[in-house]
Amino acid sequence: MTNATSQHPANRSRETLGLLLGLCGVVGFSVTLPATRLAVAHLDPILVGLGRSLVAAILAAALLWLTRQPLPSRAQIKGLALAAAGVIVGFPLLSSWAMQSLPAAHGAILVAILPLFTAVAGALRTGERPSSGFWLTSLAGSSLVAAFAIFNGAGGWQGADAVLILASLAAAVGYAEGGRLARAMGGWQVICWSLVIAAPFLLLPVGLSIRQHGMAAPLQAWLGFGYVSVVSQLMAFVLWYQGMALGGVVRVSQVQLLQPFMTLGVAALLLGESVTPAMIAFALAVAATVAVGRRMPIAGAGSDSKKP
Repeated sequence: MTNATSQHPANRSRETLGLLLGLCGVVGFSVTLPATRLAVAHLDPILVGLGRSLVAAILAAALLWLTRQPLPSRAQIKGLALAAAGVIVGFPLLSSWAMQSLPAAHGAILVAILPLFTAVAGALRTGERPSSGFWLTSLAGSSLVAAFAIFNGAGGWQGADAVLILASLAAAVGYAEGGRLARAMGGWQVICWSLVIAAPFLLLPVGLSIRQHGMAAPLQAWLGFGYVSVVSQLMAFVLWYQGMALGGVVRVSQVQLLQPFMTLGVAALLLGESVTPAMIAFALAVAATVAVGRRMPIAGAGSDSKKP
């Protein structure tokens, strides 16, 4: 079966818009690890990892109430719970623990495996069937990022690396499920309902964390916490899920191959790290693989847009 999204002009425009929205979401995500690093330097990882979702849940609940959104169906609640487990509990908590001991640049390189994980999860959850050409370009992009990690000297293997890879796996599942649900519900509704559903389960661990470790921290730590709460956990997800709903989970996931280079740029601005010519060269090469991958057919994209 051919991929209609690569042939029909209207669907092509829809896919392009999805990729652009996904890219905007990735820009928001690219600051997450440096901001988390700033926050966990002075705040407990549980407060940072789960407390950020509580802050975002308050904003999400207000938005859902003001716009009078209907309650999700039982089938949608199951999907929302799976998405929440990945992107509201799994990735934030595991990445916060990992970033206590990992530099932001090192973490950014490890998270480069996330687009490949997301493509696999998306293919399994949405029924999209990428062509061999797509998988080859995806592997090429991931290999370029891995080569950059070796060339740039991201550092030797650490125990926290395994935690961050598990965080990426959790995020991939949450991305794929959220992108699937967004086709029927809308991108901002998915992340808002996911936050609201997860919030009651976060109150106890966050409360215990505050009681045990307190909340004393300098302004820079709270600015980092504020960013991951409002942008990383809510605003960027609105764009990301809506982009996946329009352009397909598998295809849009590849835009995130650019995130490590964006994160390194942010780390240079916030932490004084240098931007090298090699970084720019690798970033351009990865961008080329994303551009080539965009033209590779993906059968079945959008075929389950009405599933709950």
